[in-house]
Amino acid sequence: MNSADFDREAVFASFLAESEEGLNLMEQALVQMESNPSDPELLHSVFRIAHTIKGNATSLELGELAGFAHVVEDLLDVLREQQTLPGADLISLLLKAADELRAMVSTATAGPQELSAGQHDLRKQIAREVEKRSKRVVSAGEVREGSGPGAKMDMLPGASHRTLRADVDKLDHMLNLTGEIVIAQGRLRQMIEKLGSEQGRAILDMHREAERLYMDLQSEVMSIRMVPIGPLFRQFGRSVRDLARSHGKLARLEVVGADVEVDTTVLELLKDPLLHLVRNAVDHGLDKPALRESQGKNPCGLIRLTAAHSGGNIIVKLQDDGAGFDRARILEKAKRLGLVSDDAGIRDQDIYDLVFNAGFSTAESVTDLSGRGVGLDVVRRNIDTLRGTVEITSTAGKGSTIIIRLPLTLAIIEGFSVRVGTETFVVPLEHVIECTELPAEQRNSEASGILSLRGTALPYVRLRRVFGLGGVAPKKENIVVVKINEFYAGIAVDELLGGMQTVVKPLGRAFRGVYGIAGSTVLGDGRVGLIIDVPSLLRGVMQSTLLAQA
Repeated sequence: MNSADFDREAVFASFLAESEEGLNLMEQALVQMESNPSDPELLHSVFRIAHTIKGNATSLELGELAGFAHVVEDLLDVLREQQTLPGADLISLLLKAADELRAMVSTATAGPQELSAGQHDLRKQIAREVEKRSKRVVSAGEVREGSGPGAKMDMLPGASHRTLRADVDKLDHMLNLTGEIVIAQGRLRQMIEKLGSEQGRAILDMHREAERLYMDLQSEVMSIRMVPIGPLFRQFGRSVRDLARSHGKLARLEVVGADVEVDTTVLELLKDPLLHLVRNAVDHGLDKPALRESQGKNPCGLIRLTAAHSGGNIIVKLQDDGAGFDRARILEKAKRLGLVSDDAGIRDQDIYDLVFNAGFSTAESVTDLSGRGVGLDVVRRNIDTLRGTVEITSTAGKGSTIIIRLPLTLAIIEGFSVRVGTETFVVPLEHVIECTELPAEQRNSEASGILSLRGTALPYVRLRRVFGLGGVAPKKENIVVVKINEFYAGIAVDELLGGMQTVVKPLGRAFRGVYGIAGSTVLGDGRVGLIIDVPSLLRGVMQSTLLAQA
């Protein structure tokens, strides 16, 4: 095969992407094989992936990569012929081989590469396993039918003639354009409505038809960006296995709702916080096998990742059947840090929420997994970036559950617009419970206060004071009641404007991290409105309430 026969850059790009997919599937199948040794199809799928990578590497004249993949394929073939599934040690060897294949694939664009000393040793180790398990001695240079230089490139799992790989930046640009159309259409509708004539009504009818077509287009653009969450969840199977083994524990990962879809940007930003939570569950949650057996539990701990849709959100749950969060130790550390002064009347939910504070750690010693006070505060920060919420429930000795609620997309939200002075703000509708008027006898000039709502105390914040807008508050103020997890609070505003579809625009670098603001949007009249970051705005209210209860 020479450079005149094909577009080298395009073919290598396809090879890299498909090989990465195949190796991810190989890794997941090997981890699953360890916990489910009765499924022979897992071994067949791993063999097919190794065979495909070998064939593709041979076609691209990547001799060392093809040879390494060939030895891995030989070992898998022997296991298939003998109808035996590999034990834990052999699976560890195959996982190392997958890691090295991934490293070799990543450097393939630079041309054929020599194997490193470590790769040579691993190849010899695999060849010895082949020789030991087979009556025939397999030469590392043996090439099977169909894998020669002229062989046709195989299709890896997931590849299809009816699919097309698209650059995420292009999808982002498409979504941004549809957002701009939302803004332009809103302004155009307002202009048409002002005409008022019969001709204006006819134009408005035509405009509504164009809006319907646009909504169909927007739905298609959004669906293109939606990807199943299962591949991300399954990636953690290797982490759970390796972390547990390195700390003398046994653990397996169970995935529920793998076909649930979420925006690709949300998926990318969710990976790091989930990895932190998985590591924390292995380190803090799961006990050693002997202790679990003494408690009547399976010596192998279970970590379950679940995904489900709920309205315009995705709910991700991470559950473990370990020891649960230590309420007393968390409270003790919180008192030392000055976060609470007493535990009287404080809900468990509020105490567990304290572990998301920066520098908070109850670990007695520093390990490679925990003890430095870094981890869960990163989770909270990343979830805030996704405009989501996170909460913890736990039962001592039974395990814990961490629930993450995220929007399906970060680009377009349903919002509720309000006015304070001359400024317009947008509250994400997913947080809004109801609206009510602030009674005159309960009004004051403070930035926050307590409202009696149907006999229940409701803390509230006044946006005018929070953002220092100045001016005189109107005689009538309104309260937007919002909910974060199980915490209810109010936001005092001048006027309620109503619901609207909002295209989220990121803040400029100078304004990122501004307290209480999640982003901006262009309103129908062309002015800029700020989107309220409800979780961060109310966190101060929750903390104040917690201290007041203590």
